[in-house]
Amino acid sequence: MDGLRHYVPKWDMIIAFPPCTHLAVSGAAWFEKKRNDGRQREGIEFFCKFLNADCEKVVIENPVGIISGDYVKKWFPDLAEKYGLPIKPTQIIQPWMFGDNYSKSTCLWEKGVEPLIPLVEEQPELEYFEWIDKKTGKKKRQPKWFADAWKLPSDERARVRSKTFPGVAKAMADQWG
Repeated sequence: MDGLRHYVPKWDMIIAFPPCTHLAVSGAAWFEKKRNDGRQREGIEFFCKFLNADCEKVVIENPVGIISGDYVKKWFPDLAEKYGLPIKPTQIIQPWMFGDNYSKSTCLWEKGVEPLIPLVEEQPELEYFEWIDKKTGKKKRQPKWFADAWKLPSDERARVRSKTFPGVAKAMADQWG
């Protein structure tokens, strides 16, 4: 969309990419602040607008987050009851499954469409950045592309980390067309 309101009597299909900023488990360190200031509630409500959209074919894309676990039930019981949360994704995909040599667990909640069929069955050798966490002394690792994004300014970093990889986008277009 172009950010403007458009009147559409009924959508044929919705493929939604709602912001994950307040929903992804990667941001758990900031959850208390986001609960308290209302941002997390707002994020859950926005996500759930797609879950309840009056459309026969709906796909929602988001990383591993609070929609599928007991977090919403614990902290937002009214929203859990209102929207029937938690709701597990119907499919979890990786970019490498569609020809992009990257790892990034991506959840899909699919209604009225078949799950995406991967083009690649076995994970290729991927590049990772590894380090020792100074606080815990434990070895950590991230996909190199994800770790490299930390070198970018924050607004650009957010864009890079939230992107949909071309192979996944092409599979969505080809398979759900």
